Amino acid sequence: MTVTAQRRKSGGRRFDTREYRRLLIRSLPKVIETEEENEACIRLLEKLDAPNEQLTAAEKKLAELLTLLIEDFEERHYKLKPAAPQEAVSELMRANGLKQKDLVEVFGTPSIVSEVLSGNRALSKKHIRRLSDRFHVSPEVFL
Repeated sequence: MTVTAQRRKSGGRRFDTREYRRLLIRSLPKVIETEEENEACIRLLEKLDAPNEQLTAAEKKLAELLTLLIEDFEERHYKLKPAAPQEAVSELMRANGLKQKDLVEVFGTPSIVSEVLSGNRALSKKHIRRLSDRFHVSPEVFL
């Protein structure tokens, strides 16, 4: 029976353990350890995610498993270092097309804005709260 016929028969709802077993045997998913394995899993996930295709329940489970494996690998290998508070402020300013003068209302004076952006002054709790409100981001961004 073709995959398309199986999809029509199951309506994409019923979980077929035999189909899932066949999918697992064909793809052999495991903990990803190399970039090549990661790329292979991504390609397989993209095939499952093809437009105009309704996945069976077994295919959805395989896609979920592949997603978890890919996320795990990428968290371990592509972990981003947290930005310094002044870097976060600078990036948010750049992303929003702002200049230093636009943050005077947050910091109170132009000199404080300059000191914070140059790294010569730490952000106070009040600054963090105001920046969080101004940019609609979590205060943790500035810690």
